[in-house]
Amino acid sequence: MMDLLHSGLAALQQRLSFVATDPIDWKSFVQFSSWIVTLFESYLLVRQYPLYSKTSPPKVLEKYFDEEVFRKSQNYGKDKAKFSLVTGLLKQILDSTLIYCGFYAWAWDSAGKIIGYFGYESEYEITQSLAFSAILFVASSIPSIPISAYATFVLEEKHGFNKTTPSLFVSDLLKGWILAFVIGGPFLSAFLYVFKWAGDRFVLWLMAFLLLFQITMVIIYPTLIQPLFNKLSPLPDGELRTRTEALASKLKFPLKHLYEIDGSKRSSHSNAYFFGLPWSKHIVIFDTLIKESKPAEVEAVLAHELGHWYHLHPTKLLCISQVHIFTILALFPAFLHAPQFLRSFDFSDKVAAHPPTIVAFLLFQMILTPLEAFVGIGLNFISRRFEWEADRFACELQDRLKDVEMKDMGDRLGRALIALHVKNLSTVWVDWLYSAYHHSHPTLVERLKAMEGFRARKDVRIKKEL
Repeated sequence: MMDLLHSGLAALQQRLSFVATDPIDWKSFVQFSSWIVTLFESYLLVRQYPLYSKTSPPKVLEKYFDEEVFRKSQNYGKDKAKFSLVTGLLKQILDSTLIYCGFYAWAWDSAGKIIGYFGYESEYEITQSLAFSAILFVASSIPSIPISAYATFVLEEKHGFNKTTPSLFVSDLLKGWILAFVIGGPFLSAFLYVFKWAGDRFVLWLMAFLLLFQITMVIIYPTLIQPLFNKLSPLPDGELRTRTEALASKLKFPLKHLYEIDGSKRSSHSNAYFFGLPWSKHIVIFDTLIKESKPAEVEAVLAHELGHWYHLHPTKLLCISQVHIFTILALFPAFLHAPQFLRSFDFSDKVAAHPPTIVAFLLFQMILTPLEAFVGIGLNFISRRFEWEADRFACELQDRLKDVEMKDMGDRLGRALIALHVKNLSTVWVDWLYSAYHHSHPTLVERLKAMEGFRARKDVRIKKEL
């Protein structure tokens, strides 16, 4: 089986041999394709923007949005759209400028000089790759800081969501940088080591390494990383805890810990989620959600989340991601062994003759930009199907558990979703193409209509049984 797989990968590389032989201007290709994607995303914003001028919500939501709340929601959407349009174009201009000026070749040469200062020569590729990555990290962080600060202290503040103080903003920034070096450095070193060690048969070994890393992060994130940014406290005894534990028990959900997180420390947005290993799960509920919703409605939101677990959506998404990773790694060798590929981006003949793995992989990711845009649409489509499936799971809990107390779970979920949209000033008028490209969840109107359909089909089935 393994030999057959490697034979197939070798045949694929043969078909991609043109990468190393044909005189392709890869720099121009990246510039052109990345601008196409950026302009398409800008076009989607232009399609979406007029919907923020509507003066009333969809009919199905009219009784839940008063005039003032809807006006605030529309203004919030307008400001976010303008911010996204400007920052998207600025980011693209910066990226194009860096590529045009040969920044990546300069960064690699500078990394070589840095390690040379400490007595390391160019044969220490992993060491130079770490220095190269640090230069790119700093270069990308500098312009992102004012953008992030504006989003937090101007945009979110204007609409009443920001709870982050300047000191907390700086603290989060520094913690993020430290984590990037503490985790990112060893990860990159191990990634490149496995790549070099495995040779031409690196695809499956790297996939195994990446899967192991993902599992490790699932284990250490709640215990080591999350507490650096938020406080997780056991959910106090009361109606919500009783409802949640009873629901988990009935569904045989392996609940180990039930937490309340201080999301209000940074924002007034609300959410709930679960994470953990298959035999040990943790549920986390934002304190804002607890304050703004009734326990019965929070229970409905959690029923939806447990629907994801019941239908194995995280596992299915993990499998899909593995296919995605396999495809990327299978295509990569053709670009790794193509000196002219690096020369297109202003790398010297000496560097291009033996392409550094990290450099070739970074440039290869740029080549995939238009393809990844289409992949994103496909992943959104799958995610949206999973959301509908989880909604249906919540709506049909009464039949699944034979529990009359679950009869109105669909109604409760609908009320909870509406309340979340109202409190978060979420957009309720959404262009279909904009939504398909950007949204991993169906719109509120789509979800309410789907839940109404679930109930209608259930009523028809009951009538037939009678």
